[in-house]
Amino acid sequence: MDIVNDHLAVKARLLTPTDNGFLLLAAEIGGWAGPFPLPARPRSRVLAQIGPLCSRLARRDDVAEATAFSAVLRPPGEGSRLLHRAGVRPARYDIVVLIRTGGVADLEALRTDPARLELVALLENTGRHVHITAASNPARIADVDHNADSWFLFNYFYCRDRQTVFDVWQYTAGWFQRKTALPDSALMQPLTGEPDDYSLINHASWPSLRTFLPSLLFRPTFRSFVLANFSANEIAAQPIIYRRLR
Repeated sequence: MDIVNDHLAVKARLLTPTDNGFLLLAAEIGGWAGPFPLPARPRSRVLAQIGPLCSRLARRDDVAEATAFSAVLRPPGEGSRLLHRAGVRPARYDIVVLIRTGGVADLEALRTDPARLELVALLENTGRHVHITAASNPARIADVDHNADSWFLFNYFYCRDRQTVFDVWQYTAGWFQRKTALPDSALMQPLTGEPDDYSLINHASWPSLRTFLPSLLFRPTFRSFVLANFSANEIAAQPIIYRRLR
């Protein structure tokens, strides 16, 4: 790991990782115009059907919550050339469903759940590209509060070396804690045998746009420290901001 502008490097303040398991279902259904998702009737139809499926999943004893998200914005990221060289499809997921289970072992029982199977079929029959992975939590600032009317981040990290992503993330997350008052963040690491297009996926939230977006657009150290360290360590960071499906 190489740290650029190391005088700015402060590690994030972390809690002990959670024992929860995570099932992430991400779908690219509509198109994008720059950083914004274009209106798409197929996306609207899918969103109308996802809510009842999430409710059915949430009623399981081994499921802590099942939450659906719709994309609203792609903030500045890093690594488009790296993705192109590696032949990796860029993350353009406009719908995400995140299922949190009581433990990692509980994820196996979800594979045959009828609501999960219906959800997968719905996304695969409608989406241009679907990414599904089961994951554990290697690190967290705090559990992400899905009950709040917040702006939710999923950042899809690609790198050949997962440990490098984790090491760099500790410092970039520290920057976000200090510069944007980041209240929560939970890393998801694909389990052995699961699709690992993304070495790690970071999930986080902020209470409002003004708490984080101005820093991404106007604070110089976002580019000279955060994006520069991703670039120096050959990490493709692909952040997308979502709103929770009500």
